[in-house]
Amino acid sequence: MNIIVSEEIRAVCPVFVGACVDAQVVNTPYSAPLWQEIAQLEQRFRQELTPQSLKEQPSIAATRAIYKKCGKDPSRYRPASEQLIRRMLQGKELYQIDTLVDLINLASIAYGYSIGGFDADCFVGSTLTLGIGREGEPYEGIGRGVLNIAGLPVYRDAQGGVGTPTSDHERTKITLLTTHLVVLINGYDGNSQRVAQNAQFIQQLLCRYAQSDGGTVTMY
Repeated sequence: MNIIVSEEIRAVCPVFVGACVDAQVVNTPYSAPLWQEIAQLEQRFRQELTPQSLKEQPSIAATRAIYKKCGKDPSRYRPASEQLIRRMLQGKELYQIDTLVDLINLASIAYGYSIGGFDADCFVGSTLTLGIGREGEPYEGIGRGVLNIAGLPVYRDAQGGVGTPTSDHERTKITLLTTHLVVLINGYDGNSQRVAQNAQFIQQLLCRYAQSDGGTVTMY
């Protein structure tokens, strides 16, 4: 994929750095060893974090700050990484979807970055552009129905929006039939080293749980 970061994003976040993991994969309904990893991380976070300290984590705080700069309330439209960790801290179980979605959620929780996972065969065209959502722009979030993405950072392909830090789009969602996976990591904190580490972690998870060689990583 060719990924473009628009000037409107650079204007509100000049330090933005992203990573794209592009891999061939085999999805499965459930992976018990993966959920053991998730449970271990959940136990550690419940000991180390509170709902307040969570918002102060650099990767999450930076994403919340971008929401505000773009005109969105981060407490109403929470970044997905914050949603997931808050659910853990509340003692609620994470939603179990399928192995690819579950391992992406683990990677997002572990590093605090909002991460989009997509069935790359559902993209229209070969370019994704990261911009800001507009008033009235149509968007159907996964499991959320119509989502008002005005003021949210959004990736668009040739047809329209496919991913925001709050929710990805139904049109390009991962299914059990997904074999070509693209994962996008959004580093609004500008920490290129940590974003790269997050990408490498995803590659390791894909090798362990998705019959993949880990694919390739492109920083942008």
